[in-house]
Amino acid sequence: MISDINNVFSKWQNRYSGTVLVKQADNILLSFSSGYAHKGFKIPNTIDTMFDTASVTKIFTAAAILQLIERGLLRFEDKITDIIDLNGTKIPKEVQIEHLLTHTSGIADDADEESGEDYAALFLEKPNYSIRNCQDFIPQFAYKDPYFTPGTNMRYNNCAFVLLGLAIEKITKMSYREYITEYIFKACGMTKSHFCAMDEVHSNVAEGYILETDDKVEFSKWRKNIYSYPPIGTADSGAYTTVGDLDIFIRSITQNKLISKKYSELLSRSHCNYSRSHRFGSRRTGYGFEFIEDLGGNILCMYKEGINSGVEAMCSFYPQQNVTVNLLSNQNGELFSLHREIQEVIIGW
Repeated sequence: MISDINNVFSKWQNRYSGTVLVKQADNILLSFSSGYAHKGFKIPNTIDTMFDTASVTKIFTAAAILQLIERGLLRFEDKITDIIDLNGTKIPKEVQIEHLLTHTSGIADDADEESGEDYAALFLEKPNYSIRNCQDFIPQFAYKDPYFTPGTNMRYNNCAFVLLGLAIEKITKMSYREYITEYIFKACGMTKSHFCAMDEVHSNVAEGYILETDDKVEFSKWRKNIYSYPPIGTADSGAYTTVGDLDIFIRSITQNKLISKKYSELLSRSHCNYSRSHRFGSRRTGYGFEFIEDLGGNILCMYKEGINSGVEAMCSFYPQQNVTVNLLSNQNGELFSLHREIQEVIIGW
């Protein structure tokens, strides 16, 4: 399998900007970095470069919620309107913590990306730097009409995790970033994981780049993504980490280090009756994670992907092979195609 994976990556390494780590248990099958963390000064990416994870951050939020449930401070069936003050908003009183975790809440999102809305367009009139904390997102979605009755359908929703972040803050009396840093990153030993603000100075961090094209759809120039989304991560997106730390996080879940076996197993399977087709069978949502299942319902892959302007990320685990595949990139265009080819090798192995 090592030679097959290396053959796949050899086709991509000159086009890919980022890092890749493939491990089977403790054995490294592929560890690679390419491209530039800073294109202007031609500073190369290394395997320890930290990248914006975009929506991969949601799995840290989900793990934190399960920690609180395990401690008896929260329940899956608790209603979010009983935990945080949402008076005057259009968040239905029936929305439960489990609905938010599984994208079955039906609440409106700040940008309806499933319908093709551009998230970066939110900040054409409103400065992105005005949104730094979970509470700052509320005006962008909470007063919109819901899509459907909670629990009756599934629709991917970023702001559901903003509400989960607010629940964490209410229950723990800590900021979301403080809690995740202390009880997820430090608890796992993820020493290269942080919430890096784009308007602060950080070492060993990759900048994000957007490719601009001309009228002929040919290369024109690279543009930084600093105005495309909020400048620091919150509960739905934006934590910075390395491919090595993503492997540590997955192994902490599978080895019951963050939460007990009962809750690790809950985090490691799907919890949604609504599925979408996939070439290997079907795709279902769980608590933050998504799952590729074969026609018999067996889990082939447990994963979370993330994408923003200038950012692509993938954290994935193949339980039957005990293999993790983690990819982080600071430009759009190549990561998901590369991951699919590696996935074909692993599932067919």
